[in-house]
Amino acid sequence: MLRRILTTAILLLCVPASAAENALTELEQKDGWKLLFDGQTTRNWMTVREEPLPPSHVQNGALNPHPCNYMLVYGQPVGNFVLALDFKLTPKCNSGVFIRTSPLKPRPGKDVGFNGIEIAIDDSKDVGFHHTGAIYDLVPIQKNAMKPTGDWNHLQVTCDRNRIAVEVNGEKVSQLDLDQWTEPNQRPDGSAHKFDVAYKDHPRAGYIGLQDHGSDCWYRNIKLKRLE
Repeated sequence: MLRRILTTAILLLCVPASAAENALTELEQKDGWKLLFDGQTTRNWMTVREEPLPPSHVQNGALNPHPCNYMLVYGQPVGNFVLALDFKLTPKCNSGVFIRTSPLKPRPGKDVGFNGIEIAIDDSKDVGFHHTGAIYDLVPIQKNAMKPTGDWNHLQVTCDRNRIAVEVNGEKVSQLDLDQWTEPNQRPDGSAHKFDVAYKDHPRAGYIGLQDHGSDCWYRNIKLKRLE
């Protein structure tokens, strides 16, 4: 019996502890990752008008962008990076993660989304231009890797100069080469999209944002690794 207890204790000690929420592991710290959300405050986050956020956006260790004026914004622009985060949606929720948003002031008659590139997040199992992991209205997902509604999902977005790649729950779902997007309102294959932007000329640095599209959703473990 004593031998069995000792064996069980040794096995338990050999099992790695799960990483704490909203914290960096020692390996992540050594690898250059930065934590963008501490799980408790809205420090370093703001509105698109560059105003402070009320603490009510922090809910059970996660950031909820609803309700706000379009999106919550991380307070420092970034260029080349890997962004990783977890998200959870309510039924029929529509949200998104914006990258390289610049400037934050919208053009007349347009919302600030036209100044950035959106990674779609949507409570749907469909495959298309507006579903989770799609580069919104530009590149559709190759497959829908979403978990059931109410589960936490993992998103990773890599922006490396002209290339953007998206993974959902560890699966590559979309990518694009900005240098191929030479015309406004037109994809490289000649089909039309909604944005009057030639993405070849879009700023290669800007703000990260979490979109409010009218429903509760939550983001946590928001981490960034800058690329050279």
